Amino acid sequence: MRDGQQFYLTSPSPCPYLPGRDERKVFTHLIGVRARPLNDALTHSGFRRSQTIAYRPACENCRACVSVRVLVNEFRPNKSFRRVMAANQDLTISGRQPEAHIEQYELFRRYLAARHDDGGMIDMTLVDYATMLEDTHVETRAVEYRQTHTDGPSELRALCMTDVLSDGLSMVYSFYDPDEQHRSLGTFMILDHIERARRLNLPYLYLGYWVEGSRKMAYKARFGPQQRLIDSHWKRFD
Repeated sequence: MRDGQQFYLTSPSPCPYLPGRDERKVFTHLIGVRARPLNDALTHSGFRRSQTIAYRPACENCRACVSVRVLVNEFRPNKSFRRVMAANQDLTISGRQPEAHIEQYELFRRYLAARHDDGGMIDMTLVDYATMLEDTHVETRAVEYRQTHTDGPSELRALCMTDVLSDGLSMVYSFYDPDEQHRSLGTFMILDHIERARRLNLPYLYLGYWVEGSRKMAYKARFGPQQRLIDSHWKRFD
């Protein structure tokens, strides 16, 4: 318990990142007027948000999940990152209120089918998706990336659910068009969020967990300099 806040522990379940291991999580609720400052404090302590839940790994014999945040003002895009930015210059970017609509859901379903067809989210309905996006008691934005056509309506290419914290932006969940591989949209959304944080004078971009030995999470190490939460202290890695 922290300042009257109740925390809970889940039962063991298979780890989604490292085969042959189990995971447990500690979690609490983010609701009401305390949700925003509590989300700030818990994010600084390595928690992540999912709807009105803040959670953190609490595995007995493993500490592989490490929270990562990019040092926004020191980040400089390398040649590869500059190519990604150039490939997406035709996209229009807007931060909206987190309101679900069918175009988002259809892209979300295509992304899951192509990238995570064996995951736990594959059976999510439109109602489930709307809950995931809209059920928030903190400051959240749905950042849309659209390709505009002169002869027709724009097309949604990617979306990121983003929390605005007191010291940074937190990329909660993102998905993108799996048929646009040449754009490297996952990388581009991170690059764009680094710039968005810089414009807001926020020093950090929170990327969630980096997991050593997990191919799914290896990309996060590319964005540096960064800090990793190790033994309750944020330590710099270049």
